[in-house]
Amino acid sequence: MSEKATYTHGHHASVLRSHGQRTALNSARFLLPYLKPHMKILDIGCGPGTITIDLATYVPEGHVTGLDMVGDILPGARERATAREITNIDFTTGDANALAYADETFDVVFCHQVLQHVGDPVAVLSEMRRVCKVGGIVAAREADYAVFMWYPELPGLRRWQEVYDQVARTNGGEPNAGRFLHVWARKAGFKEVECSVSSWCFAKPDEVKWWSETWQERAVKSAFAKGATENGFATPEELEGIATVWREWGEDVDAWISIPSAEVVCRR
Repeated sequence: MSEKATYTHGHHASVLRSHGQRTALNSARFLLPYLKPHMKILDIGCGPGTITIDLATYVPEGHVTGLDMVGDILPGARERATAREITNIDFTTGDANALAYADETFDVVFCHQVLQHVGDPVAVLSEMRRVCKVGGIVAAREADYAVFMWYPELPGLRRWQEVYDQVARTNGGEPNAGRFLHVWARKAGFKEVECSVSSWCFAKPDEVKWWSETWQERAVKSAFAKGATENGFATPEELEGIATVWREWGEDVDAWISIPSAEVVCRR
């Protein structure tokens, strides 16, 4: 693998649980109107495969390939596909900087929350463009951590935001990728770039509880926690404090969080 950046979240069970809540409807709705039954799709950075599997239901006469750098998480993705009886799908390992596919292989090349974690997002988008058919679509969706919004405004959550930014940048990524996404696409050679924004909003009690519990664990056990302590951005005690603040946030009856992401649909 030629990727030089380090994936900030890692693949702790708490991270996979969080990513496993993503679906085509809540994470790729902007792409769905462009899909046609016969299309061949590549989903880069597929993780646990939940979005990938959903996309396969939109192309029943086509095929979807989920690609990830980490092979250890793909057996779970295959099991999920089998459980849903989705057969027009496969999962494989690969490097988005050097895709092992010929030019113009796919009708759609998609990635979700990936470009913020790579060292050269323009190079990855260029590779996505290369393997996309002329007339096809390259689509991406990326969050922007600096514009997350929440209530109540607990000081420890701003500290979490600061530490996350430090860890992500030290890992070689861009945590505010959303605001750069359309620029990266044009630098990668795309002339037609359609932009949009959508947001996850967690406000119902079960949603708040889930997000709170996820970050209580991620703050002290995930790769983020390791990066924070090893680089001296936060002590283990401070991370425990951040986990406690996420718990306090989750216990507030008025707790609410919005996580905006920029989206691009690029015509090859």
